[in-house]
Amino acid sequence: MIRAMFVCASLLLAAASGFAQSPPAYDEPPAAAPAPPAAPKAWSSMSPDQQRLLQSYQGKWDSLPPERQQALAKGSQRWLTMTPEQRSSAQQRFTQWRAMPPEQREQLRQRWQQFKALPPEQQQRVRESFNRFRQMPPERRTELRRQWRQMSPEQRRRVMQRPSPRAAPRGSPPPARRAPR
Repeated sequence: MIRAMFVCASLLLAAASGFAQSPPAYDEPPAAAPAPPAAPKAWSSMSPDQQRLLQSYQGKWDSLPPERQQALAKGSQRWLTMTPEQRSSAQQRFTQWRAMPPEQREQLRQRWQQFKALPPEQQQRVRESFNRFRQMPPERRTELRRQWRQMSPEQRRRVMQRPSPRAAPRGSPPPARRAPR
């Protein structure tokens, strides 16, 4: 179940990064404060529905790392709040994830970590760009992917640094673009 949640997020990022094959270059990676260690999660602290979902882990629950316990508990709770359509979609994405070669899964994990390291504003820009991309006709998406693959890393960096286009009122001039460096 947790894997299905991870797959959902990974596939979202993969789709966005399918258009953007390489992440934008940064002068310095963002400084992340170390996360406090996760506290163990007692099996008895979970709801009966969570315990039912995670029953295959019951015998080994206490031997799992606290981070894994927390992730499983959180994912099971999320699963319980999903609609049947959302569950079906998550299961489908999990099946796709399992069918991927290990190298491709690792690449998606790395991209997910890169995405999570971005400041919230940039994460939002990626989400908005992905949603705009997803709403395009398939032929346009294919053409954009082709153009992206043909760009040099420097050209890709410049494209990624442009402000995201916003819907301007009719009759307004188009947004100004940055001059190339």
